[in-house]
Amino acid sequence: MRSKLSIATAIAAATLLLTATAPSSAASPEGARNLGDPDYGVCRGTDPRCYHDWGNFDPAEGYKLLVYSRTAGPRHAHLGTPLGPGLNPPLGADNVAVAAMVKLGQQNGFAVDYTEDVTQLSSAGRLLNYNAVMFLSTTRDTLDDSAQTALRQYVRAGGGFIGVHNAFGTEYNWPWYEGLLGNANFYDHGANQPGTVVTVNRRDASTQGLPRTWTFTDEWYNLVPAPTRVRVLAEVDEDTLARGVRGSLGHPGHGEHHPVSWCQYYDGGKAWLTTLGHDVKAWTDEPMDGDQHFVRHLLGGVKSVLGMAPFCR
Repeated sequence: MRSKLSIATAIAAATLLLTATAPSSAASPEGARNLGDPDYGVCRGTDPRCYHDWGNFDPAEGYKLLVYSRTAGPRHAHLGTPLGPGLNPPLGADNVAVAAMVKLGQQNGFAVDYTEDVTQLSSAGRLLNYNAVMFLSTTRDTLDDSAQTALRQYVRAGGGFIGVHNAFGTEYNWPWYEGLLGNANFYDHGANQPGTVVTVNRRDASTQGLPRTWTFTDEWYNLVPAPTRVRVLAEVDEDTLARGVRGSLGHPGHGEHHPVSWCQYYDGGKAWLTTLGHDVKAWTDEPMDGDQHFVRHLLGGVKSVLGMAPFCR
């Protein structure tokens, strides 16, 4: 008996030693930790009581989306050549993401205006002509003081916000906007590569009908902070990223739960967010694995924020 106990004790001790001394992996199940959950001083999260239903949007008047794609820094290829001033300037052949949004609206019963002219966002009253505002791969400080004020008052009036891809690389030094993104900002990304998207929640308008998993190619943004108190809708499975998840600035990824889409109520309004949408092919008819699922996902999110479908289920 004493011999068996001694052997068992020795095995346990050796196992403990190996566990304690084994090197930790940068892609550990936990991923990056302690990324922060600041208090933005507003009502936010999944509680619909955070929403201000103050009668500013009448479904009988139809549904209207404003797409804003101004860049004040690096510009994604899917945006193409910078647009001219005013509302709805002529689109070129390379303005594929904006053109795709216009087409989605035409095919699905909502009107789409678009601009890269910050003066078009100069007042909350002007923004209230739209059920939702989309920031489509905007970059850096893309708003002036008047537009910042207008966006905040518009959201507080029950307005809707949709943030797509590099909307997360926008207005870094404005805490209220960071909160609007769900307590998240772009930090870095690894290689643009295929990965498996996991549909976490299939009850939402943006996830109904999507497969449980689907292949898609993207930059797979790493975030600091990372979203909190939101309803996560989709994640990327980091184990499927053949070239790794580690970003150019050293971010080790988010581990088992790496969010790519989520929704929330925020400061009176509604927000639907996705880091997806980098590849030009995602916005064109050129085939790419999973592009039809991305479009369906985005369209459902847009319709939910516009008020055409239930929001953030």
